[in-house]
Amino acid sequence: MTETPKQVLVDITIAAPIDSVWTALRDPAQIEQWFGWDAPSLAEEIKYIFVDNVTGDEANRVVQFDEWEGEGISERIELATVSGGTRLRLIRSGGAPIDWTGVYEDISQGWINFFQQLRLTLEVHPGETRRTIYLSGPSRPGIGEPTAELGLGEAADLAPGQVYAARLGTGDSASGTVWYETHFQTALTVEQWGNGLLVVTDMGISPKRPHGGGSVLLTTYGLSDADFATLEQRWTDWWAVRYPKPND
Repeated sequence: MTETPKQVLVDITIAAPIDSVWTALRDPAQIEQWFGWDAPSLAEEIKYIFVDNVTGDEANRVVQFDEWEGEGISERIELATVSGGTRLRLIRSGGAPIDWTGVYEDISQGWINFFQQLRLTLEVHPGETRRTIYLSGPSRPGIGEPTAELGLGEAADLAPGQVYAARLGTGDSASGTVWYETHFQTALTVEQWGNGLLVVTDMGISPKRPHGGGSVLLTTYGLSDADFATLEQRWTDWWAVRYPKPND
């Protein structure tokens, strides 16, 4: 009998007790503070993924997602207490090997982004309410990837934990530390957004993105309604000129 291949998609340590991490994975109200981004469909998406199609094994601290319909792929989250907090691993069973540096894959990169948002929530903002801005799209001809257009070249070369300061292409001043990096993503804490987070994703060229493209996810805390609205409008305008949605 051939054993189903397994791949570790996420392996991080969160500086929080295992009980806190477990609750943040099981309570829909807490999941809203780290999964996805603000959208009318978020609550329904959380219910589908984390309530209706999942099994929680609290004794062993395992969250098992149902198999993807017709694809023979399933994923599970495993938690363990380690020095410094809680180790979280997301393991996929089945499916093709993931190309971590060649071809962008939405689901695996999305999980990395969301579990790093979970780490930010539990380590920096426990019990706080976030507000987010998400933008994505293909590049117009002659426009570079989002990291380059935002002027994050120097920050993107720093190691996680190092301090940065930058003047972004949007006109925002940003400073903080490098939160994490992958081949496709650069994530920076932003003091000016209440110690929030900017995740910039360069998705590269594909049939849907003949000139490249990507996304940004801005996570903010404590901004006034007026400041958040101004930030959202500035980023939306800047983004639409460079990475318009298809048919715009």
